[in-house]
Amino acid sequence: MRWGDMRRSENVEDRSGMRPRGGGIGGGGMKIGLGGIILVLIASVLLGINPFTLLGGMSGPEPAPQSAPPGYGPQGGPGAATKSADPTKEMVARVLGDTEDVWNALFQAMFNKGYPKPGLVLFGGQVRSACGYASAAVGPFYCPGDGKLYLDTAFFDQLARRFGAPGDFAQAYVVAHEVGHHVQNVLGTMQQFDALLQRVGPSERNPLQVRLELQADCYAGVWGHFAQKRKLLEPGDLEEGLRGAAAVGDDQIMKRTQGYVVPDAFTHGSAQQRMYWFKRGLDTGDPRRCDTFTERQP
Repeated sequence: MRWGDMRRSENVEDRSGMRPRGGGIGGGGMKIGLGGIILVLIASVLLGINPFTLLGGMSGPEPAPQSAPPGYGPQGGPGAATKSADPTKEMVARVLGDTEDVWNALFQAMFNKGYPKPGLVLFGGQVRSACGYASAAVGPFYCPGDGKLYLDTAFFDQLARRFGAPGDFAQAYVVAHEVGHHVQNVLGTMQQFDALLQRVGPSERNPLQVRLELQADCYAGVWGHFAQKRKLLEPGDLEEGLRGAAAVGDDQIMKRTQGYVVPDAFTHGSAQQRMYWFKRGLDTGDPRRCDTFTERQP
C-alpha cells in the first residue's frame, strides 16, 4: 500500500508513553483473567464497538498528564501533525487522514455537508476514554462518547502472528473498520441500534450486533474502493485485507481459542460474512449498498 502518498491526519493523539496514575483497571473495576480476556477478544477483537459493556464497571482517575512521546502531540496541540519516527504510527495517521478525505467527499455528495472527523488515540497497555478504562486486551475499539478510535499498535503483531493476517493493508482495514463505527455514530445508526436492543430479547441481540459490525466492515471496504481507484493500493493488498477480515471472523477466533464454534455467540460475524461485506464496499464504493440490517446475510 502506498500509504506514504496519503495525507497525514492532524487528529492523532499518542498516549503510548503515558501511564495511568492510581486506581486503574484493577482498582474498583472488574478484574479480567486470561479466560476473560479471551472472551472479550472474541466479542470485541478488531473493531469492537464499545467493549466496556463487556468489561463493565471500569472506572478510575484520569491518567496523569505527562510529556507526549516524540511524533504526535495531543490532538490539536503542538506536534499533532508532525511525522512520527515509528513507521506503524505514521502509517496509521496517514490512513486515518485518507479516510477523512474519502468520507468528507462522500458526505458532501450525499448530504451536502462536511464529515465530522474522529480522533484517534494511540496507547500502550491501558487507556482511559469517555467510555471508561480499557486494557489492550480488548483490541482496537471506537468510543461513541468522545468520537475517538483507540488503538494499541501492538495489536498488529497479534494480527500477523496469531491470526495469520500480516501486511499494511490488513492493518489499514482495522483502522477503516473503526472509522466505519464513527460513520455509524455520525449518521445515527448507533443510536437506532441501541434503542432497538432495548426492545428485543436476549437471543436477538447478538445477531443485531453482528449486523452493526458487518456494516462497519462494508464501510471499511468503501474507503478501500477509493484508495484503489486513486492507485494507492499495490498488488496483493486486496488479498491482505480480505485475509484480515476472514482472520477475525468469530468462527475462526472460536476455533483458535476453544476448538469449536458456537454460532449463537457470534458478535462480529463469520469469516465468510466479514469478507463478503468488506468486498461489497470494495466493489461498489457506495455506503448505500452497506445495508446489513435489511439484506439477507450470506
